Amino acid sequence: MLTLFKILNLIAIDNILISDEVVEEHFVCDLNKCKGACCDDGDAGAPLEKEELQQLNDIYETVKPYLTKEGIKEIEKRGKYLYHQQYGWVTPAIDGKMCAYGYKDAAGTTKCGIERAYNENKLNWRKPISCHLFPIRIKKTKRNDLVNYEPREDLCKAACTFGKKLKVPVYVFLKEPIIRKYGAEFYDVLEKVAADYFEAKKSNT
Repeated sequence: MLTLFKILNLIAIDNILISDEVVEEHFVCDLNKCKGACCDDGDAGAPLEKEELQQLNDIYETVKPYLTKEGIKEIEKRGKYLYHQQYGWVTPAIDGKMCAYGYKDAAGTTKCGIERAYNENKLNWRKPISCHLFPIRIKKTKRNDLVNYEPREDLCKAACTFGKKLKVPVYVFLKEPIIRKYGAEFYDVLEKVAADYFEAKKSNT
């Protein structure tokens, strides 16, 4: 049984603290406009959890045919993952830009080679959880997971607009990765919190 608390602008489900924005804000990726820029622009590659490091070792040969020559060169030069002083374990990035596990499709959209292999039933691991959860970011403390909504101001503008147009809250858009990370029971509690929140908001208007 999960324990639920409401603290100021946070929803606390056991030791997981979720920003209200995860419920309040809207977001739907619009790849036709952003072109997968979140995989192609940043200070480092994708953040990785410790248990994902061995996962990358295990899947590399399966994923390799889906990668670019530049990505393979970067991985085989720097490693399948590396440690960044600010972000911890991350995937390598080509020239400090596109994730080494990424590629561009015919439309010029950056996509994930790992996810492509998953979609073709070559793997049972979809991609790093940080990628799957974006624009949610998780920061870990000794006692808590801090779950924040952190879209990129310019790159995610189209997704924020699209989400508002379709009226899709962040937690709904990210249902699959949230369940992947924290489980179905956790999502059910979060969904109830959201329903109560919207009902209270409706009553106050």
